[in-house]
Amino acid sequence: MARALTKKPETSTTLLEAAKKVLRQNGYSGLSTRDVATAAGVPLSQIHYHFGSKQGMMLALFEYLNEQLLDRQDALFGDTALKLSEQWDRACAYLDDDIASGYVRVLQELIAASWADPAVANVIRAGLMEWVKLIAGLARKAEREFGGLGPFSPEEVGVLIANAFIGAESLYLLGLEKKDAPVRQALRRIGDLIRIAESR
Repeated sequence: MARALTKKPETSTTLLEAAKKVLRQNGYSGLSTRDVATAAGVPLSQIHYHFGSKQGMMLALFEYLNEQLLDRQDALFGDTALKLSEQWDRACAYLDDDIASGYVRVLQELIAASWADPAVANVIRAGLMEWVKLIAGLARKAEREFGGLGPFSPEEVGVLIANAFIGAESLYLLGLEKKDAPVRQALRRIGDLIRIAESR
């Protein structure tokens, strides 16, 4: 514990930002700690000092990015000045930001890595459950506002919406939008359904 306090946070952040850049370029399987250290402009030993291994660095990267985005979503969904449809629209715009920032690639690479690595799977599951809980909380708000969610519980809505976004991210990275599959546009259309419910 004392050792962690002596680590320079700016070096950790520099390494995580470099790891995000290298991951976007090379993917998880092509990412080397040496490339990350070079991109960060620090000795390779700093990766082992701060994270222990490539896996430790990638999990730290996921947690670093995921925490920032969960905080952003909390602020969005807690903004009482916005209608639910406006919050949805902004969440869809955030997806564009997350693609551009590299978060979507990091998440999808780590989801794939988690299929063969139980330690990665534990971290990814925990991170994704935070999103499900966040969306389920928003669904509870919608349930109160609209007088119900049809046959769905807030938890079921949380799972479905989280899966819709994760699936859209995966399909986007596979290039389906370039093949005339309007992945992100379909998500945005849900905002139109919310607007219809709000107008009743």
